Amino acid sequence: MKATLAYVEQYLPEDEPLRNARRRGEDVGATPIGPAGGAALRFLATAISARTVVEIGSGCGVSGIWLLRGMRPNGVLTSVDVEPENQRLAREAYAEAGFPTSRARLITGRALDVLPRLTDGAYDLVFCDAIKQEYPDYLPEALRLLRPGGVVAFDNALRGDTVADPANRSPDTVAVRELGRLVRDDDRLTPMLLPVGDGLLAAVKGE
Repeated sequence: MKATLAYVEQYLPEDEPLRNARRRGEDVGATPIGPAGGAALRFLATAISARTVVEIGSGCGVSGIWLLRGMRPNGVLTSVDVEPENQRLAREAYAEAGFPTSRARLITGRALDVLPRLTDGAYDLVFCDAIKQEYPDYLPEALRLLRPGGVVAFDNALRGDTVADPANRSPDTVAVRELGRLVRDDDRLTPMLLPVGDGLLAAVKGE
């Protein structure tokens, strides 16, 4: 199984802009989404012809590059991150990947302070990869922001195999496990849990 998961991670190799963005992110302690998870984000953005996307946690540009590559050519990514340095590195990554500055709107601040200021029903996709203990609080905000048929996705949905272990009661793991329950039990959502990278939980908001 480990060989299969490694094969999945390596199936779509990252190019130089993504590798450079990943290295810079890891250097500042912001671990970005893995290659397979990033490819899944690009796939989702492409499948729904996403034009407006919100990401919570910039991953120093890695997740943004994947998302922008899947979005429509006139699409705009709104990236929210509490760390100004992460956003500076994200801007550098977007430029290196060839995206004009008009394709990304970067907002510095705590997600739960910023998200209420964004417009209801105006977004095609919301991607969350920030403070794990806030994941259950991100969900209602994401659903408010999404149009019908839009997609919400969460990285680290398996938390290094800890979510599947009921004996693990660390605060991050408990929060991610609770998020999984909330998504699964919400009749408005059509969910899936992908075992790529550290786990990607995604759901389509009903029409």
